[in-house]
Amino acid sequence: MNTNRLRGLLLGLLALALATPAAAKLRVVASTTDLGSIAASVGGDQVEVAAIARPGSDPHRVEVLPSYMVRVSRAQLYLKVGLSLDQWADQIIDGSRSGKLTVLDCSAHVSPLEVPTTRVDARQGDVHPNGNPHYWLDPHNEGLVALDIAEALARLDPAHAGDYRARATAFAADCEAARADGIARLASLPTRQILTYHASWIYFTDAMGLSVPAHVEPVPGIPPTAGHLQELVTLIQRQGIRVLLQEPYYSDDAPAFLARQTPLRVAKVSPSCDDVTPGSTLDHFRAVVSAIAGD
Repeated sequence: MNTNRLRGLLLGLLALALATPAAAKLRVVASTTDLGSIAASVGGDQVEVAAIARPGSDPHRVEVLPSYMVRVSRAQLYLKVGLSLDQWADQIIDGSRSGKLTVLDCSAHVSPLEVPTTRVDARQGDVHPNGNPHYWLDPHNEGLVALDIAEALARLDPAHAGDYRARATAFAADCEAARADGIARLASLPTRQILTYHASWIYFTDAMGLSVPAHVEPVPGIPPTAGHLQELVTLIQRQGIRVLLQEPYYSDDAPAFLARQTPLRVAKVSPSCDDVTPGSTLDHFRAVVSAIAGD
């Protein structure tokens, strides 16, 4: 092949490459970093993921900003926690005015815990009528969510459906392995009881074979009274409880008081992972296990 023909062929290939844009990534927005991380694990290089609620902040209460609506208007998929945790997401979705957005309620195949058996009213505090919404803290549920996300992505991008499903299956297996490892690591705890500040951890404790006899909040969303704290001191001493899980967005006052009055160790951990990178949510689960174990 002479030089001119070779040059012409190379120029032609270059022109073809420039004329054929790379496949656009699916844009996914999640209410929380946990759902975002799962989506990133399932979507791989085919997705671009962002989360609304910041890690370390209370996911029940998110200030709705116009920038969130703009972000969602450019997305193809929105991931909701559901179970009435992220009701603020509806305002963002409506404000995006997107006619092409798919909304996935990630609680669809989760078996809710703590579903109220009586009518819910204000006297019960911040109780969710359809059950506790912090289901992602059990890795088994993360696997279920991954499978649902894979199907949503497959409908939006059939060309990569096999990739999404394969990654979701692998991620679900990783979740079960992490769950089993967590159970093994916490098997030697001197007591199977822990305290939590808010009712965020029932899925985690249920999965790990732990129990929560009381919370720092007397009812969800209500700060503790002096009388309630004294009752907790008595409970801690009587039951030999040694660990309190405290979310970082609650006041340190009550946990510090309990730690002064008893041998209680306060582990300040967020219910959500740090970011939306693949595997972040399982790294967070392992960190919570380590916090309880005292590693």
